[in-house]
Amino acid sequence: MNKKSFIPFMVMAAMFVGCNTENKIQTDNPLLLEYETPFNVPPFDKIKDEHFKPAFEEALKRHNLEIDSITNNKEEPTFENTIVALENAGSLLNNVSTIFYNLNSANTNDSLQAIAQEMAPKLSAHSDEINLNAKLFQRVKFVYNNQNKFALDAEDKKLLEETYKGFVRSGANLSDADKEKLKKINAEISVLTTKFGQNLLAETNAYELVIDKEEDLAGLPEAVKAAAAETAKAKGKEGKWVFTLSNPSVMPFLQYADNRELRKQIWNAYQKRGNNGNDNDNKDVLLKIANLRLEKAKLLGYESHAAYVLEEAMAGNPNNVYNLLNKLWTPAINKAKAEAADIQKEIEAAKDTFKVAPYDWRYYAEKIRVKRYALNEEEIKPYFSLASVREGAFETATKLYGITFVALNNVPTYHEEVEVYEVKDKDGSHLGLLYADFFPRESKRGGAWMTSYRSQYMKE
Repeated sequence: MNKKSFIPFMVMAAMFVGCNTENKIQTDNPLLLEYETPFNVPPFDKIKDEHFKPAFEEALKRHNLEIDSITNNKEEPTFENTIVALENAGSLLNNVSTIFYNLNSANTNDSLQAIAQEMAPKLSAHSDEINLNAKLFQRVKFVYNNQNKFALDAEDKKLLEETYKGFVRSGANLSDADKEKLKKINAEISVLTTKFGQNLLAETNAYELVIDKEEDLAGLPEAVKAAAAETAKAKGKEGKWVFTLSNPSVMPFLQYADNRELRKQIWNAYQKRGNNGNDNDNKDVLLKIANLRLEKAKLLGYESHAAYVLEEAMAGNPNNVYNLLNKLWTPAINKAKAEAADIQKEIEAAKDTFKVAPYDWRYYAEKIRVKRYALNEEEIKPYFSLASVREGAFETATKLYGITFVALNNVPTYHEEVEVYEVKDKDGSHLGLLYADFFPRESKRGGAWMTSYRSQYMKE
């Protein structure tokens, strides 16, 4: 990896090959060995939960040695021996962290969640030890203040600027006392944000709407009922129908189910995740996170957490965000009121007297759409099967960019539902791999999201 590889901290780049034959970790932990897999992908078929903690420990040791080597370099700081060295340090930690946190999001379990809770404050402390290292920052600052001495191109200057700003925004200019305050704040935030995500997943998985009367399924398409029956069977409730809080289950129910009381039940459960006064309640967690973020922002010289975050975003500051939102607010609220009036008319046309509620919105919007535009999603659904959409997306990418996708069956995956495709350039050369993981499950974080196991970088 060279100085022009811009690789985020939590994205892996190169693999570290263990060399201490006396250390058992180096010889039987797949996370610390060279990957003997196609395209050097993570050996998911060999990685076990118990491998992560010792891998983290070894990776932290290695990263500390790399940082010490930079910090204690007797030579005058240069772009190469300080900025590039920092950029290249920590590849093993990046690798282990990326694999672990991706698995913890996509296929978690109690063991991985326990490791995440244990590692959160340790990784936070490790990051702070680097970012708040006065001796190391002096080397970075020297290069930044004397950058005209070095023959830096545009990419070099960008890397230097981002490195310097990263230290400053992480508290490098704080007093020793404030640095200690910041360390405690960061440690608390890391633990609380981990807990928040775990609570949300637990709440999502805990709820089931179990239906044992077929009449309560009125209005639901056959495909939706069949999926609910399969879910019930998988949960040991064959002969019934089970709806969960995963989007492919709850959203069709809200859109089609005639039973208003059941729509209300599942809507309230969906909205109140983490707000039920139980062991997974997130109210106190959120309050603590908000207060800690504000305290951190103030400590770093910002008016608010938003001001701190937005400094590096396109908006620049909170005022610009509020200006945009205020412009959107009036037309958005007018549109929402018009839709609510349409729905209320539909309710009254059916001789009902209740006022529209949030759990009515999707249901009546669907009825209005069918009546007004003769648009029935069930009629077009066969054209939007997963296979059709996937192939359509691939074909579009081929037409636009010339890239192609080839299904692979010789690559280890972290779950049986994952599909792997090799992405090739227009000349047939290898570009990368795409892991496609389409379906919700109890071990997977909800929502539509993506991540990476290895980012693109240039190597000279």
